[in-house]
Amino acid sequence: MNWNLGEAEPGLHSWQFVAEPAASTQRCPETLQMDVFRERTDSDREHTHSLQRHRWSAATLKVLSSMPSRTTGPNSDAVISWRSRHSSQLHRHQTSSHDSSHPRRPIQEDFVQADMEEISSEENKKEQLLSKLRGLSVGEGMRKLRAMPLSLADKMEIRRLAFSDVAESSLINRNIPCYSQLSVYISRTWRHCLFSCLPVLSSLKLWHSPLKKLSGRYGTGVLSYFLFIRTLLLFNLVLFVINGLFLVFPQAVNPPPPPPLYDSHLDSFTGLDLLTGTGYLSQSVMFYGYYTNTNTDLSGMLITSYSIPAAYFFTIAIAFFIICIVLVYSISTSFGRSFRVLKSNGNLAVKVFCSWDFKVSKRPSVRLQSEKISTQLKELLSEMISGEDEKSCMQRLCRFIVHLIAWATCLASISLGAMGVHYLSEAANNQRPFQESELLLMSAVVSGINLLLPGLFNLCAWIENHDSPSVQVYVSIFRNLLLKVSIVGVLCFRWLGRIAVEPESRGLQCWESFVGQELYRLLLMDFIFTVLYTFLGEFLWRLFSKKVLRRNRKPVFDIARNVLELIYGQTLTWLGVLFAPLLPAVQIIKLFVLFYMKKTSLLLNCQASRKPWRASQMTTLFISLLCFPSFLGAAVSVTYTIWTIKPSTGCGPFRNLTTMFESEQLWARGLNNDHPILSWLRWAYNSMVENPLVLFLASGVFLMVIYVHTQVVDGQRRIISQLEKQIENEGKDKKFLITKLQAIYEDSSLVSPHR
Repeated sequence: MNWNLGEAEPGLHSWQFVAEPAASTQRCPETLQMDVFRERTDSDREHTHSLQRHRWSAATLKVLSSMPSRTTGPNSDAVISWRSRHSSQLHRHQTSSHDSSHPRRPIQEDFVQADMEEISSEENKKEQLLSKLRGLSVGEGMRKLRAMPLSLADKMEIRRLAFSDVAESSLINRNIPCYSQLSVYISRTWRHCLFSCLPVLSSLKLWHSPLKKLSGRYGTGVLSYFLFIRTLLLFNLVLFVINGLFLVFPQAVNPPPPPPLYDSHLDSFTGLDLLTGTGYLSQSVMFYGYYTNTNTDLSGMLITSYSIPAAYFFTIAIAFFIICIVLVYSISTSFGRSFRVLKSNGNLAVKVFCSWDFKVSKRPSVRLQSEKISTQLKELLSEMISGEDEKSCMQRLCRFIVHLIAWATCLASISLGAMGVHYLSEAANNQRPFQESELLLMSAVVSGINLLLPGLFNLCAWIENHDSPSVQVYVSIFRNLLLKVSIVGVLCFRWLGRIAVEPESRGLQCWESFVGQELYRLLLMDFIFTVLYTFLGEFLWRLFSKKVLRRNRKPVFDIARNVLELIYGQTLTWLGVLFAPLLPAVQIIKLFVLFYMKKTSLLLNCQASRKPWRASQMTTLFISLLCFPSFLGAAVSVTYTIWTIKPSTGCGPFRNLTTMFESEQLWARGLNNDHPILSWLRWAYNSMVENPLVLFLASGVFLMVIYVHTQVVDGQRRIISQLEKQIENEGKDKKFLITKLQAIYEDSSLVSPHR
């Protein structure tokens, strides 16, 4: 029996080619790609032809329509449209079979008769489906129709047949009050305007267009760096607004009188003052020593006088509290986005067939969209083929020795750098008074170490030759993190353990302003060295490689070095906000300039990595490093300074006090005595600030939020993984079932009495 009716029924074979991959759309990219590919190779063509060689019988089609995936919920009647769609083709087959002179005419007549019976039953089911949809409301019927696995043309036809009477009676023809028509019209207009404004609102995000361009050309790893710059910019903007409104502005409106031993040379501003933070800037709202310990009269704005010491304390505390909440929320949401199972599995087919935006019409947008899709496909494919090659015992031993030597070299260099900073700080502490040249030398040495040692780390990573570029980036980030933490730890010991303990022996009248100036110099010097590295290390190296070495290869953007520089600068900002309230403004200017400088250098001097890789968890790692080593360390240092270290006696809002925290107790008692109506503020202060239980509870709540969110995401990942395996097994079951049904049909045809 050789009935090859492929030309008579093309829809049947087209359904077969679509149904099998569709059953495994949710599988992992490896299975999806290899299954579709192998079914078309010479080795597996015999099995594929066993499913395509003969036409399926009506009994086979009936069993196929009874599959669990096609009989669940509202999909039970969805197959009707597909099968009724082939009724005309079966009718043509009936006509051709009657006109044919084939010797097996009785068999064909029986087959066509069975098919016609099936068609008549399907027509009845179609009428039943239409009657069911007509019995529902329009919204419920449309929802069920959308859930059916049908083509768009079939859905439009069923909607026309089922809801034609509803469409004819439009809103104007109904007997509806005018105010109802007006409300419906206003709601529709509002939704239309809202949906029209969504693209405009998304384009109003800071650096929206440059980020799209960088993502399409260099991938998600480089994009995560620039997104991190935008995140840090928002953090500093919040910090600057809070300090500016509640601390800097009230003091600037009512400036303090000049000190008794005021130097008139401080009125002139020079370029060296801008570089060192001394001179004119030392007697400005930039640093701690300018603020007074008195109450400021803001007439017409407050019912009581404005306490600068209380404002200083509560402004810093509230700013850190808000940033802590935002960081915890960012970490929890970032964990949910990055560790979701669907971040890689099953996205390859969707990216190939469903990623193009057909609304894009302009030539630059089309080119950018194609570059973005191409880069994302490279990243997904690199994840699929990633894996370490099998190595012998000797190769693994040699690789272990190389890694051991590289780590020993990196740790030794980090230790030497930290020791050098410590000895230089001790030598500077022995000089009285401090010289401006020595102050600049200290900042330059620290920035130079931060500039040179990451180059040594990159050399070690090149010698190690990691198989995965993502592993190389993570290792470089960890090494740079150790370097930054070591240097910042030595500097904190210098400031809080040496200078703050004995400021008079070092000739300092206001050690808080001195620490703020050192943090200002470090932040400014770090920016200068970053500019030098961008010009010397990227631009001149590209020219040297192109003109002298005759190589067209450009350097790859160093994500680890640049990200840790951002975290290092932000750590200095958080450490210095207590001693220099306007330091976030300096960081904002630095980040703005840094974004455009790095973007220009990236487009001119760098190229995409040879091994594309998808940074699915890179943003989560950056936020985590920003929270735990950076923000947590800065918060601990600031809290230690407020609670334990004695402030200067001749400057600042906390002068003549044992600790900075004591000023808040005095303010609370004075508020209770002068304004009894505000006694609830004292109760809130005693309950929330002086009670350590509240702090422990708040910390516990933050940790519980992160833990619960990660557990929910982990549970979702396991459930989705089980569902993917179930879908994969159902696809295999369907293939097996189709093969068995076809074999049974062929055997029954051979033993039929008509044969």
